Amino acid sequence: MIAPKLITLESSIVNAMTELGNSHNAINMAAGYTDFHCSPRLIELVQKHISQGINELAPAYGVLQLREKIAEKIENLYGHYYNPETEITITAGATQALFTTITALIREGDEVVVFEPACDSYVPAIEINGGRPVFVPLKGTDFHIDWEEVQKLITSNTRMIIINTPHSPTGMVFSELDMLRLQKIINGTRIIVLADEIFEHMVYNGESHQSVALYPKLAEQSIIISSFGETYHVSGWQIGYCAGPANIMAELRKVQQVMMQSVSSPFQWALSEFLDFKEEYLHLSEFYVKKRDRFTELMRATRFKPILSRGSFYQLFSYEEISDENDKDFAIRLIKESGVTTVPISAFYHEKSKKYLLRFNFARTDEHLQMVAERLSKW
Repeated sequence: MIAPKLITLESSIVNAMTELGNSHNAINMAAGYTDFHCSPRLIELVQKHISQGINELAPAYGVLQLREKIAEKIENLYGHYYNPETEITITAGATQALFTTITALIREGDEVVVFEPACDSYVPAIEINGGRPVFVPLKGTDFHIDWEEVQKLITSNTRMIIINTPHSPTGMVFSELDMLRLQKIINGTRIIVLADEIFEHMVYNGESHQSVALYPKLAEQSIIISSFGETYHVSGWQIGYCAGPANIMAELRKVQQVMMQSVSSPFQWALSEFLDFKEEYLHLSEFYVKKRDRFTELMRATRFKPILSRGSFYQLFSYEEISDENDKDFAIRLIKESGVTTVPISAFYHEKSKKYLLRFNFARTDEHLQMVAERLSKW
């Protein structure tokens, strides 16, 4: 007999909804990838390195040239220097980076603060390592954080706080005040902040991305997780990275070396050169805010009401005027009756409750956005 470690864990809601949607030939507004091709220049760089024979194992912690370019990028954007030799590690995507970080730092009985709704990979990683998630719900229709509530939940067992900005699934972004409140809470403690910043280049409405790297004291106790997939439309490559203080990174690397040998060599080399083309990420927000606004405008012809995304390529819509079904049942009905796949927001909470909200990925072609709005206008 097998004794499961994750007794209550179900199949990923995104995978489940995608599979159901595929069986009904639905338009996929659920999955976390984009409809867009990556830059031809990036493809050419990959092909160049493959043809040059860069096809063997890369260094365990990543190609140094790529780590150097990441360090340069972070310093230029946020003013904090990470030593590429000891403070940056290349990973097989953001999910692996998250799991490695939590595995390296969380022990039996450690408490981890998780803001809900939350990415569905956080809690299983905590629990499989013997940690205990401490849930803090985001408040109101703007999904803000009550920092006084967070402070009250901090105990001698608190080992980590996970933040995600820009936030999935809500599109919320942290403000400067949020970061200062967080910095104050962890000051003088042993708490590590795990900062999931994969959507750092998708921030709208004149706001700016508040990386932990902008705050020197916060950076001393934080690990940044990021990924190239969302930025460059290459989610299938599964290449990400961690950045953080050398003493913390040393622990992550111990875990990484027994989890995997290395990340694909030619893709790392290609990315190291492609990072020189700064316009590819500096203007990404301009591209996506147009997508967000176009989709929002198209959806005005429906009875779905938007909660305007401030960051990421996700946006929530309320269906409260249409039905009082729970969101999972309603999302399934949308697939079967309209051919549109979404994600029910309740899947991102540890306790299921009626939220009347669905998550849409608007990183889709204009044609698909138009088709989705037309199909949903019939409800």
